[in-house]
Amino acid sequence: MEIKQKKLSNQHTFTFNEHSLNFAFKNKSGAEDVDVEYGTFPDKSSLLIEQNDWLRNVGILWFLLGALNIGRAVFSDNPVTGTGLWLFLGIICLIWFAVTKVRYSVFKTETSNIFVIQNGQHDHIIDEISKRKKAQLLQWYGDVNVDNDPESEIKKFRWLAEQNVITKVQAEEKIAQVEFAHKDPDLQHKLN
Repeated sequence: MEIKQKKLSNQHTFTFNEHSLNFAFKNKSGAEDVDVEYGTFPDKSSLLIEQNDWLRNVGILWFLLGALNIGRAVFSDNPVTGTGLWLFLGIICLIWFAVTKVRYSVFKTETSNIFVIQNGQHDHIIDEISKRKKAQLLQWYGDVNVDNDPESEIKKFRWLAEQNVITKVQAEEKIAQVEFAHKDPDLQHKLN
């Protein structure tokens, strides 16, 4: 499955492979292509806002200059015609500033940062990554390993429940299997 995001010069491609996410992006600053296993994808993100501050500042300045010209013309009983040019240009700059603003959710992984543009596809992308992460964690850690220390196994299943990979009931069942297997070593091989 592949999902593409585009806003202005930013092009992001999320390719959902069987075991990993491929994130490729290209913008005016450069390009990158990185693979991240779903199980290592972080839950928390930060917010990055890409905006043109110069455009905002000039827009505010021209808007105020235009408003001042119109106000001066009104209060001095001069004609208002022709005095609104700076106001108009300021409004255009502020509108352009608002339209070109890009918000990202940034997920910091071990290999790179993953940028998800906050648009209509944002939640779908995050939900798909989360679903695949849970499936991969379950594949990696979902079985009882009787060769491991019982405490480590119990912590593992509690952690899986905290990550919402398994329910608390499922975690308790796995913990009971761990405890049972370590009480009766002959049954260890039949457990999995």
